[in-house]
Amino acid sequence: MADHQGRGRPALAGITLGCDYNPEQWSPSVWLEDVALMTVAGIDLVAINIFGWSDLESQPGRYDFDRLDAVIELLHANGIAINLGTATASPPPWLSAQHPEILPVAADGTRRFPGGRQAWCPSSPVYRRHALALVEQVAKRYGRHPGVVLWHVSNELGCHNALCYCDVSAEAFRAWLRQRYGTIAALNSAWGTAFWSQRYHDWAEIQPPRATLSAGNPTQILDFHRFSSDALLDCHQAEAEVLRRHSDAPVTTNFMVTAHIRNLDYWSWAPHVDIVANDHYLDHRLDDPTAELSFAADLTRGLSGGEPWMLMEQAAGAVNWQPYNLAKTPGQMLRNSLTHVARGADSISFFQWRAAPYGAEKFHSALVPHAGTDTVAWREVLHLSAVLKRLREVAGTRVLADTALVFSWPSWWAADGDGRPSEAVRYLDQVHAVYNELRKLGVTVDVVAPGADLSAYRLVAIPCLYAVSDADATRINEYVAGGGHAVVTFFSGIADEKDHIRLGGYPGAFRDMLGISVEEFFPSEPGRTFGLSTGGRAGLWAENLRLTTATALTRYTDGPLPGVPAVTRNTYGDGTGWYIATALDTTTLRDVLRQAVETAWVPATGPEGDGSVEVVRRADGERRYLFAINHGTTTVELPATGHELVDDQPITGTLRVGAGQVRVVREDRAR
Repeated sequence: MADHQGRGRPALAGITLGCDYNPEQWSPSVWLEDVALMTVAGIDLVAINIFGWSDLESQPGRYDFDRLDAVIELLHANGIAINLGTATASPPPWLSAQHPEILPVAADGTRRFPGGRQAWCPSSPVYRRHALALVEQVAKRYGRHPGVVLWHVSNELGCHNALCYCDVSAEAFRAWLRQRYGTIAALNSAWGTAFWSQRYHDWAEIQPPRATLSAGNPTQILDFHRFSSDALLDCHQAEAEVLRRHSDAPVTTNFMVTAHIRNLDYWSWAPHVDIVANDHYLDHRLDDPTAELSFAADLTRGLSGGEPWMLMEQAAGAVNWQPYNLAKTPGQMLRNSLTHVARGADSISFFQWRAAPYGAEKFHSALVPHAGTDTVAWREVLHLSAVLKRLREVAGTRVLADTALVFSWPSWWAADGDGRPSEAVRYLDQVHAVYNELRKLGVTVDVVAPGADLSAYRLVAIPCLYAVSDADATRINEYVAGGGHAVVTFFSGIADEKDHIRLGGYPGAFRDMLGISVEEFFPSEPGRTFGLSTGGRAGLWAENLRLTTATALTRYTDGPLPGVPAVTRNTYGDGTGWYIATALDTTTLRDVLRQAVETAWVPATGPEGDGSVEVVRRADGERRYLFAINHGTTTVELPATGHELVDDQPITGTLRVGAGQVRVVREDRAR
């Protein structure tokens, strides 16, 4: 976690409970009721002024802080700390009316109009000038207020406007490219512009990757993703700089580490926030939303360098933006929340406090639902609050993990691009497949960047790492040579960071470490499978694989490549490299990962199963806590000795976790 000028986590004790509040949507009489209810619910931290721009600045340079003053004083007087937004997420109508050039442009050249949110181009100097003027006013007014313990820059930066293709963005993109490559010749080399007569002779000729009649230049597209992530980071940094001039409170923004958002490379963002914060919502479009929640929490912890982090937003019940917005079942709010806590969150917050009666999110759930407080939902809020208060001593501890999974946003962008061997092979699907089977084995996973120090891990999983730099690949290979264990899956090591294919045989960067060479890919249609010599099935992908120093563990029995190895193992230096050359069925994938886990002597934190029971440990030098979360329908028993915190009772050898329950044990130090 970054530490700018001595800043760190907000000065709040324990595992905090918070919410997002929009007082501008309500009358002052409702504010009084809300703050009284917040006190009853044990709310520690409230995010306000997230979408307050039009309320604060009704006309250019005409500021009115009376309402915000009153809300801040009301919260502070009642002992509720404030996470104060800069209000720049969505410009007021007057700004786009006077300066329509700030509006974003889509890849097809059409301009997007106001009426929703984030209707601004990240590279627009006009937007930036007006936004920073507002931030200056907010920071000067509240920078030293004792109730403001955290600053919240904008909101979900890039959720809707990450990629803008306007002429202003084009000029900013060219400036970014000049800084990255230095010369037009270097850019031509990196982009492979000898292909399709794309060679540039002047920077002015370069455009964003707007809609084309054929496939575009893949490196141009990859660099535009990098540029767009950096452009939004520049917006964050500009606001943060203003805040830090006027305040010593930590500064953050809410990341969106989740399955349906991929436009920002948060490894490059994380060093620039004082505390890593994430928004996460269950996505019922996925096969296993609960497993994805755990993965997102582990990835957020990775962004925080293993330090405690903050869940800035989650839903109390249903969201409003999925095709089918499923409500949470009884107890699910507690289980979801404590899954985040188990995986490193020291602050649990919700969008939103009170359900809105109008607007695009009027059917989004809230801590106070439309039906009010005489509801099951409100009683679950009170129960969660009570549980978090009992867990206050857990704050500050770190999650214990012996296994790492390498994750890369640029590899995600590149692997899912056009012109690949199979559009059915999606990066995040392959990442989730490996993570989910490790989770079912009871293995806790740290999610790390490709260039991370791997020396502390017994086992490293590397799923579908299509694009990887020489330096990052060398670090992985040296980890194995030094005695580490790595499991690499297909479509990894294929290209460098410029999306240029590594010649000499796949999997390129990891060919020697894995002891194999692949001549050709054999993707197959979704739904078609082929047999394996171990009795399992595989599909989606196969490779004409030749062993050099590796040993075959599984071979195809039919399909396009009968007799060819599908899973291999290789001794490399003092370590072992495993390669999975196809999309294995879940049972076979788990069997292979189990072998790797056992060979690497990775201790399982919890029992092997279907993933319905999660067991994770947090610890520091003096304390150790076991989190057991039962998402299933039957009671499980786990070995444990210590004191259970949720129900406040001693545990002597066996911990019973009922269906849908969560248990947290302060373990005896002897364990």
